[in-house]
Amino acid sequence: MGGLREVAASFVVPGSAGVAIRDRLRVSEADAAVLTEVGVYLGSLAAGDLAERSRQGLGHDAASWAVRKRSLTGRSSARWAGSITKASHDQWALARRGQAAHTAWLRRQIGSIEARLARPLGAKADKRAGRARGYASRGEWHAKSRRLQTLKDRLALVAADWAAGRVRVVRGGKRLAHARHHLDAAGLNQQGWRERWQAERMFLAADGESGKRFGNETIRVTDTGQVSLKLPAPLAHLANAPHGRYVLNAAVAFRHRGQEWLDRVTVNRAVAYRIHHDVVRGRWYITASWQRAAAPVLPLQAALARGVVGVDMNDDHLAAWHLDVHGNPVGEPQRYFYDLTGTAQHRDAQIRHALTRLLHHTQRCGAAAIAIEDLDFSDGTSREKHGRNKRFRRLLSRFPTAKLRARLVSMAAEQDIAVVAVDPAYTSRWGAQHWQKPLTTTTRTISRHDAAGIAIGRRALGHPIRRRTTPPHDDQSDRRGHRTAQARPDTRRREETRPHIPGPRTRCAPPGSGAKAGDQGAQHRSEHPAEHAFWQQDSLPLSL
Repeated sequence: MGGLREVAASFVVPGSAGVAIRDRLRVSEADAAVLTEVGVYLGSLAAGDLAERSRQGLGHDAASWAVRKRSLTGRSSARWAGSITKASHDQWALARRGQAAHTAWLRRQIGSIEARLARPLGAKADKRAGRARGYASRGEWHAKSRRLQTLKDRLALVAADWAAGRVRVVRGGKRLAHARHHLDAAGLNQQGWRERWQAERMFLAADGESGKRFGNETIRVTDTGQVSLKLPAPLAHLANAPHGRYVLNAAVAFRHRGQEWLDRVTVNRAVAYRIHHDVVRGRWYITASWQRAAAPVLPLQAALARGVVGVDMNDDHLAAWHLDVHGNPVGEPQRYFYDLTGTAQHRDAQIRHALTRLLHHTQRCGAAAIAIEDLDFSDGTSREKHGRNKRFRRLLSRFPTAKLRARLVSMAAEQDIAVVAVDPAYTSRWGAQHWQKPLTTTTRTISRHDAAGIAIGRRALGHPIRRRTTPPHDDQSDRRGHRTAQARPDTRRREETRPHIPGPRTRCAPPGSGAKAGDQGAQHRSEHPAEHAFWQQDSLPLSL
């Protein structure tokens, strides 16, 4: 075991702290025109405030925040100003976190390239000695040396921005901004791109406030589904209700978690809303979100008291197998397929459908926990780790590890199912080594992924992945102790003999059949009646 890395302990993943639900707004043309005008106007204010916040950098303080908020209040309202400034702070903080992650990624890439450049051409890797493999050819070595200088230049620029507190943010999205210069490749014309750009830069979002009517004064949704919003001061002439409000003709009916949302708005608890326009579909949507109280994390032993369903995540399916508390596979392996090609909405729907089937299977098995690998492919997609295998790098890049885990945690919390994360080290290799062949029969083919699901479940339960850790005894004596992969000391009736099962002890012939089935004496080898019958040898004939 000297060359193996240490396996981290399993843990129960904490549940999600927030909820977001969405419903379609079937607005009229007049409502759509008002929403567009309000969204574009507030979007221009949000863009200016974000630019001002970015210019302040690390010198931002509470006094400068108050100055920005007072400036926005005169051009909109106090609540709209609060929502805009908070969104600017969140965007700046998100950009800083992305900047830090990019800096760490650049440092890892530089270190990896420098280690490989220092090795001779064609040198093999030595993991035990911590030596990387060398590049295959002189041409590849030269190309990587040039890339090293490029990465160092990028790192210098990012480090300078980090020290100065500068962030680079594109309201509307960097990808859509680049598409403006490649309209043919994006399948857009100038008018279509302009509509998408305007829709992405609109600002129609407001944070909730507990104690206010229906939990939000800026964008209000009543318990009957009526939607209204507070208009900015320059657009007060568009109001169709008292106090400068505009009431939409469309009503909202949240189907998913609607009762939970209704329980909050009826007691005036805070609910945040966001209205956005999908230009491709030509639809308007409203998203409601709120925070939940932090629920206590279930202890690991309590979560595994009724067994676990081990799940091996792959690029096209989930391989699951139910295990009892002793680590024994129960029933048949299950596979839940999904397709990760197509649009982001299609991929998200495929993942949700696969996870729904997995949760239903867990409930039918009676288990209260699902074991998954604690995967993170953020560094595994680099070209230095899988440089020549572009197909594998593309597979890792499209594999939704973070989204799948976040989806599973949030969906499992609604079904009172715990999610246990285990160390992914050697699960596929050891699962195939110890479980794939023994469980394969003439009528059932066990894949490497099914065996990995068993390994994941046994690691979550605290059992070794091996089926037996010591060889069987050469006799029935217990002088060498019990096997190390047996029932736990707290398991009841573990020392008792096996229960008597009526019927024959052999599977070769049913009762009452066979050549000597009726002759019980013939079956008793040690006390066969022929062995105890009286026998006397005849006298030998006399010789003449």
